[in-house]
Amino acid sequence: TGVSVVPFRVRDGDEASCLNLNRAQNPRLLGVNPNLIPHDAFTFSKVLAGGEAKSSQWSILSKSSVPDRLRLDTDEVAAIGDAQSIQWALGKKIGDTLDYTDERGRRFKVKIVGAVANSILQGSLIIDEAAFVERFPSEAGHRMFLMDVPSKAGASVTNVSATLSRALQDVGLELTSTTQRMASFNAVQNTYLNTFQVLGGLGLLLGSAGLGVVVLRNVLERRGELGLLRAVGFRRRSLRWLVLAEHGGILAVGLAVGMISALASILPVLLAPGAELHVWALSITLGGVLSVGLLATWLATSLALKGELLEALRSE
Repeated sequence: TGVSVVPFRVRDGDEASCLNLNRAQNPRLLGVNPNLIPHDAFTFSKVLAGGEAKSSQWSILSKSSVPDRLRLDTDEVAAIGDAQSIQWALGKKIGDTLDYTDERGRRFKVKIVGAVANSILQGSLIIDEAAFVERFPSEAGHRMFLMDVPSKAGASVTNVSATLSRALQDVGLELTSTTQRMASFNAVQNTYLNTFQVLGGLGLLLGSAGLGVVVLRNVLERRGELGLLRAVGFRRRSLRWLVLAEHGGILAVGLAVGMISALASILPVLLAPGAELHVWALSITLGGVLSVGLLATWLATSLALKGELLEALRSE
């Protein structure tokens, strides 16, 4: 059927994905032959020493292919992990090391030399299979497999999954599609993002409503000035639009400056592979802020301009 399989050896450890809310100390290790991973299977976001981030960087795991710029010590093993797991679950960055102990009680370091972007490998560090077997020889066989199912007749994910589940049911095979795996990761991440977005949007809306209070006080303090304009012939509607234009312009400039500053701060994230900007959600939030701000300004202006402005002019 043309299905390609990449086997992994597994050394259990801490869950280092977003499914674990605690800081992982010794994440799970996966041993793989780098030559078996297709070059276009994953996208690298960063590699050590400023190397070019491309999909064919898996060869840096092999001891014979490690470039001089990595400068690994004798007790260090090169590892690749998911970018989000490295940054958030481990609190590490490219070039940092983690301490491990092999089956003989000897300590060694796993050095993070590369990060893949938004992958199904969250929660684990991947090392060369030869280094894995050298340090954990009792971990016999392969316990994890990545399967690439081509999208053609007779080789659909459903058919392959049903066939393998039926044939290997006695050994406890558990199959999870890439879509389901990423959905479980993104569910946690999206929950946090949605919560912060709602709280941030609520804060902006409250701030916009607070603008109405500022406008109300400002206009009340200027009733004498507005009364003078009314006395020289300005209509009440013209005064209302004058005040609304003044404070609406301030609101629009504030939103523009805030958007430019926010885009500048998240530009490195947007340029990273796999990043996406939720334009519709941001547009709705900013539109709501602008609408609430203008509505609060309009109500405050109308309330402040009620009554006889000439009375305020006589009291000056």
